[in-house]
Amino acid sequence: MNKKIAFFDIDGTLLDHDKKLPVKTKKAIKDLQNEGVYCAIATGRAPFMYKELREELGIDSFVSFNGQYVVFEGEEVYTNPLSEPDLEKLHQHAEENDHPMVFMNDEEMKASTLNHSHITKSLGTLYIEHPTEDASFFKGRNIYQSLLFCEGDEIEEYRTAYDAFDYIRWHPVSCDVLPKGGSKAEGIKKMIEASGLNLEDTYAFGDGLNDIEMIREAGTGVAMGNAVPETKAVSDFVSTDVGEGGLVHAIYELGLLK
Repeated sequence: MNKKIAFFDIDGTLLDHDKKLPVKTKKAIKDLQNEGVYCAIATGRAPFMYKELREELGIDSFVSFNGQYVVFEGEEVYTNPLSEPDLEKLHQHAEENDHPMVFMNDEEMKASTLNHSHITKSLGTLYIEHPTEDASFFKGRNIYQSLLFCEGDEIEEYRTAYDAFDYIRWHPVSCDVLPKGGSKAEGIKKMIEASGLNLEDTYAFGDGLNDIEMIREAGTGVAMGNAVPETKAVSDFVSTDVGEGGLVHAIYELGLLK
């Protein structure tokens, strides 16, 4: 029998609506590991944002920044940074529009400005404090993901002008900025290559717009009951809400645990 590997989104999947790890979820992950199912994380978050969660779950493999930074068993196996020249142009345009940005590498993040309400509001939903200011942080560093803070259709101006990037809204005032074509699905493929496992033996669990590609491409794609409609539409299985034990429910319904 081929070894199975499960990829778990964090917010709204592993963590409940209060950003807590349910006791039953933690036990299910441990049981999966004991049954020989390889467990990994696939998230839009930076690695430093969920180090404690990885340690608590005993997980050493992860896809960060929506696929741009991949680690397998503690070893970096794939990186896909943003283009610095294109990022500088985007930043200049955003400054003209008074739209702040946050720049992230694998170790830390910096904001383009101090104490902006959009940054505080959106990162606050992740229980993350407003980063310190360094508007030139992206220069001379590998930046794997940026955040652009604007509302509603304001993002369309950037989509049209800077097509070296993809833009994924995750909050009413914040969008992820990724390299064009970058996604959790691509990151998963890189981990599969490094691990020697098979894509058809993968299970992907998520709830957001940034989970669509991985749920569509995985051997079995699972949307949480709290997932956005677009993610549910491409999934093989729709579970119950994360607040109702949706992740554990899916794990048993799919026969990963009995």
